[in-house]
Amino acid sequence: MGDPHPKLHATQLTRTFGRPPHQVDALGPLELTVAPGEFVCLVGPSGCGKSTLLRIAAGLLRPTTGTLEIRTSLPPDTRLRRAARPAAMIFQDYGIYNWKSVRANVRFGLDIQRVPRRTANARADEWLTRMGLADFAHAYPATLSGGMRQRVAIARALAVEPELLLMDEPFAALDAQLRTILQDELLDLTQTLHTTTLFITHSLEEALVLGDRVLVMSARPGRIIAERRPPFPRPRTGDIRDTPEFTALKGELWELLRKEAVPA
Repeated sequence: MGDPHPKLHATQLTRTFGRPPHQVDALGPLELTVAPGEFVCLVGPSGCGKSTLLRIAAGLLRPTTGTLEIRTSLPPDTRLRRAARPAAMIFQDYGIYNWKSVRANVRFGLDIQRVPRRTANARADEWLTRMGLADFAHAYPATLSGGMRQRVAIARALAVEPELLLMDEPFAALDAQLRTILQDELLDLTQTLHTTTLFITHSLEEALVLGDRVLVMSARPGRIIAERRPPFPRPRTGDIRDTPEFTALKGELWELLRKEAVPA
């Protein structure tokens, strides 16, 4: 039985690009339900529509057919509900503004919501401290490392207290060591906050460390063909990477993915 009140619910969702005879069926039909507080990881071959799904959830793309609904807990008539999007998105290329200071970047979503400046600064500073960026509040992104820029992007997304966090391969551009550090930081953060998260990755290790559920998508047009629940209780740490169960599940997922990647 599914959650009676899912945070995200997609039904018969499809997305096509272009027109016949050059039409590309990018996604679906796809069914997806994400429970409140759940961390769901999506893995699949390149070009299978993972990013398209995330952009539909973020309101950046419309579905061709079907629906994707995000249930918000805000009262329907609040000014905040009108000003705020229920979802915040983090991209692989950071998506932060080079001409704004680190603090102004983190405050950006709060400024859009018209949060009073003093409150917004306080919340931005709180997130800068939490992400280890307090000393860089007045720096500009060009002076930061890739890992620090991604921390700024995470702080900006979480500062607006989103009901749904969407992450599109956020650590793909980082070296392996830094990627592991940021995975562990995100694991700690999301377990503390219980933010509902939809996370796209090419890394099976990343999906198994972070996810309550790992969903495997088919080659384009992307559909969900398998679901696995990593058997690691929470709160968990990155130490699970060293367990036989982790290695076995990673191998099983790789076999599923390999079959999908071959035709592509």
